[in-house]
Amino acid sequence: MCIACLPRGGFSRREMLKLSALFTATGALPLLRAAEARAQEPDAPVRIGYLPITDATPLLVAHANGLFEAEGLKAEKPVLLRSWAQVIEAFISGQVNVIHLLSPMTVWARFGSGAPARVVAWNHVSGSALTVSPDISSVADLGGKTVAVPFWYSIHNVVVQNLLRENGLTPVTKKTGTPAANEVNLVVMAPADMPPALATRQVAGYIVAEPFNAVAEAQGIGKILRFTGDVWKDHACCVVFMHERDLDGRPEWSQKVVNAIVKAQLWTRANRAETARLLSKEGPNRYTPHAQAVLDKVLSPPEADTEAYLKSGAIRHADWKEKRIDFQPYPFPSYTEELVRRLKGTLIEGDGAFLAKLDPATAAKQLVDDRFVKAALAANGGLPAFGFPDTFTRTEVIAP
Repeated sequence: MCIACLPRGGFSRREMLKLSALFTATGALPLLRAAEARAQEPDAPVRIGYLPITDATPLLVAHANGLFEAEGLKAEKPVLLRSWAQVIEAFISGQVNVIHLLSPMTVWARFGSGAPARVVAWNHVSGSALTVSPDISSVADLGGKTVAVPFWYSIHNVVVQNLLRENGLTPVTKKTGTPAANEVNLVVMAPADMPPALATRQVAGYIVAEPFNAVAEAQGIGKILRFTGDVWKDHACCVVFMHERDLDGRPEWSQKVVNAIVKAQLWTRANRAETARLLSKEGPNRYTPHAQAVLDKVLSPPEADTEAYLKSGAIRHADWKEKRIDFQPYPFPSYTEELVRRLKGTLIEGDGAFLAKLDPATAAKQLVDDRFVKAALAANGGLPAFGFPDTFTRTEVIAP
């Protein structure tokens, strides 16, 4: 296999280097100065930056349904960005002030570089899968092959490495050569590049957020081997990240932003088919380039799909009653703590030395600001309104 021929879209090492620069004091300084100038704006509006994946759903639904305005806020049209580097650059410079970010990436941003921002809520739970070529029947079949992940600091990278090790395989990052029979070569790839790479057999599989798994199914080029929510029950994927200067300097504004996001999640759970239409390229705002039929398969799948996944083994824990994607906003501390523990043992390119110094419980408290989401939940039926027990503590369940 020619690794150099993989369609990276400028996303792999170049993306990592750019993000690494942005997450340093020197690299971020010009952007932070620009942000300070913008911070002087009185009554600055909600400015959302997002990638065209279902992880952004609550932010986009809140905008589409006028939920920010209903809270008395001004909101600009969300800005579609094409890479995580673009999202971070726009965020640090203050061009956008509300983003969804891969949950492990927030650990890197906060503790690897000291970015002055915090997680205020979860965007969704589950919503990702490991998709493979039709000839792959088990995780063990991936030995000697290449699998794509969307980023080193992603729940996808954490989960797939857990699956590989549970099946006697060793994750590696080979730039040249072919992985050994007991190895699986991991490469970073932009989500949009993954289905074409699978179709042309440049990768044997990929693990990523929806709807790119549904895209492979719709095109007949791949099948879902496992859902990540069937490995780590009700895990977060993307979270809502906001500037500390807004959280501390504009607490009323910040509360209203989170109120709107929580209400958007409630609406989405009750209007899944309509949400697919809103997000689709057929929708009035054309938030994403995805067809409604593909988004329907993610947000509002037929019961027959669940039966098929149970039969194939893509779903092994039927008793968990996981939805393909679901929504609840509370950032459970136990999840952040377990995420930090697992990141310490996850193969990640770049300088991850900061991870060794992190205490999971302390990191969870420093990374997350849950005062706004707790208030929003209290005003909207609490966690039971989202189908979850009425408690802010839980035990993480991980069962490959």
